[in-house]
Amino acid sequence: MHEWKNNIYFTLVNPREPGNIGASARAIKNMGFNNLELIDPPENFIEGHDFWLACHATDLLKNAKVYKHLKDALKDKALVVGTSRRRGKKRGLILPLKEAVEEIIKTAQNNRVAILFGREDRGLTNEEVLECGLLIHIPTSEEAPSLNLAQAVLLVAYELAQGTLKTESPEFAPYSELESLYGHLRKTLKLLGYIPRGDKNMEERIMRNLKHLFGRAGLTPWEVRMLHGICSQIERALSNCEDKGQT
Repeated sequence: MHEWKNNIYFTLVNPREPGNIGASARAIKNMGFNNLELIDPPENFIEGHDFWLACHATDLLKNAKVYKHLKDALKDKALVVGTSRRRGKKRGLILPLKEAVEEIIKTAQNNRVAILFGREDRGLTNEEVLECGLLIHIPTSEEAPSLNLAQAVLLVAYELAQGTLKTESPEFAPYSELESLYGHLRKTLKLLGYIPRGDKNMEERIMRNLKHLFGRAGLTPWEVRMLHGICSQIERALSNCEDKGQT
């Protein structure tokens, strides 16, 4: 198996139907992948009918990593990719499936990638989308736009299995390190006055766009340290100005 496939994680967020979990496990294994993650799944999701739908992928189902909260699953991921039928300016970069596959394979050569699939009835929330560097859009009929969860998993896994490497990404900093950087950037931008005081809407808009930018492009550990250093230097310079009574 291609080593990059070991870095792809199919992450089902709050799935409600055990049968969909089993069918998704089967789809993942059919295409040569092994990593299934479940965020707050229903209890006893590996019993009865679910096992039948998983077919020869029951081992993958038994070994699935289960988390209560999404952020716990994302800590060691360098790229987070969401799947979404809905479009909108607040949703960041949305790529057709075939284009997104190229980015995923390139990143997965040296980094772990999580692909998020939302709830059967309403997909991913806006807050969950905010954690994604990019989104995948699977074109469907306007008359019947919603795909079954396992169908969406199969389509993404199939396109990934057919993909080829064109360029290779360096090793990126994981999500947990980016979270710390986002907090530092928020603090520094407030000190600079770039984020207007008291304007929460503008603050969240700026941070949302920064998250989409860095989450999409990826940052190496050295780049993360550099940005922390720039923020710290700005903070020291502003502090010195205040000490000297300057503005």
